[in-house]
Amino acid sequence: MEITLIGDKKIEDIPSLKTKALRINLNENIYGTFAEIGAGQETVRHFFRAGGASGTIAKAMSAYDKSFSDAVYGVEKDGRYVTEARLMKMLDHEIRLIEERITRDKHPNKMFFSFANTVTTIDFAKQFKGHGWVGLRYQVEPDQDYNEITLHLRFKETDARLQQETLGVLGTNLIYGAFYKYNEPKKLLRYLYDHLDKDQIEIDTINFSGPIFENVDNRLMSLQLVKNGMTDAVMFDPDGNNVLPARVLYKKNILALRGSYRPVTKVNMDLFHKSYDMFIKENKVNENNTKVIFEITLSNLRAEGEIDEQDFLDRAKLLCSLGQTVLISNFQEYYKLVEYFSQYSKNRMGLAMGVNNLVDIFDEKYYRHLSGGILEAFDKLFFKDLRVYLYPMTDENGKITDSENLKVHPRMKELYKFFKYNGKVVDITDYDPTILSVFSREVLKKIATNEPGWETMLPEGIANLIKQKRLFSCDPTVIDKK
Repeated sequence: MEITLIGDKKIEDIPSLKTKALRINLNENIYGTFAEIGAGQETVRHFFRAGGASGTIAKAMSAYDKSFSDAVYGVEKDGRYVTEARLMKMLDHEIRLIEERITRDKHPNKMFFSFANTVTTIDFAKQFKGHGWVGLRYQVEPDQDYNEITLHLRFKETDARLQQETLGVLGTNLIYGAFYKYNEPKKLLRYLYDHLDKDQIEIDTINFSGPIFENVDNRLMSLQLVKNGMTDAVMFDPDGNNVLPARVLYKKNILALRGSYRPVTKVNMDLFHKSYDMFIKENKVNENNTKVIFEITLSNLRAEGEIDEQDFLDRAKLLCSLGQTVLISNFQEYYKLVEYFSQYSKNRMGLAMGVNNLVDIFDEKYYRHLSGGILEAFDKLFFKDLRVYLYPMTDENGKITDSENLKVHPRMKELYKFFKYNGKVVDITDYDPTILSVFSREVLKKIATNEPGWETMLPEGIANLIKQKRLFSCDPTVIDKK
């Protein structure tokens, strides 16, 4: 008999939603509240219908009216309701009420929880599909501090009723996983999609905190979101924290730099500084409204077909230490990256890249899956309000290659000229010629073989970080002896 697998689970092993809710309800020590705003009370409905809910559900509410919601949870300074800040106020308020109203001396074995969500479903004109924040604050031991899981979702369905049902499934999966799969957070993440398809909902941010998650690296959990196809991209701020891409990119001028950053070199930072100086001088670019994004594609995080998670951490740590915002995506083609940014901003954008990257853009093999081929891709890429800033390359003879003499396939020559001479591709001329021979792969090789001299190829402080944290298999005891 053929058995279909989802991740590492057989379909026949996935408990039904009723089974999940009933198991929670029949645990006499699990006790808490549901507060759901914006899409009905879809999660708690599963627990009511499963039976045995009287010992589990202390309260279920939906402060749907904005005035009433403000009276319960307070007024938001920005006037918005579907935000992480609103979710946290809801969790704070509901947990506080449980603690105040249910005394521990009478219920010493109770494990309190509060589930909350604040969402907006698809609008009447079907222009905005909707999104929301979902969270759970809970205990797994009565005398333990609270643990917390929060996530941001985007609806993909185009019917409000279906979105409500999807939200209820996700919420039930979250509560069940939080209590019974918390010791395996990567599996917990995958189980969020039990009885759901990837084309129903996207989870683009998730964070774990509390005593049972003290060893969980939220950046690695975000990587799992991309790896498992739950989202197209995740983002980290300079402090290394997960952040919501929409919040960072909304209506911004965006300058993006793609690379392997294995490790980040002086060339990478020279490309950044020089392209940034050019970008902020462009018309329609406001320096105070500009966001720089260092992007790494998932294909650059693979080693022998599998994602090397430690390698990912090494790159992220170095970029964040330089004060950069990092985007991890599954976009192999540049036009997909630009389309992604265009979801959040219609303002002018820039792509900073080396010669080899631009040559790849004009390679037809990357667009065979498109019915319109390379022309369709270029329509999505260059006909946006976008410009490419090109960093030169030098060969072993010292010859410089830039936009004027780079080689593309003969069939692409006229297409390249069209974009080049219409100002879509501009050269970075104020580059540092002394570092053109620096390549990440050569630095990595030197680190791996304990060969001295690689330190001078990296930005200030990066070599010390690599040695201190033994990144990229670095053995500083051997290097320092040399």
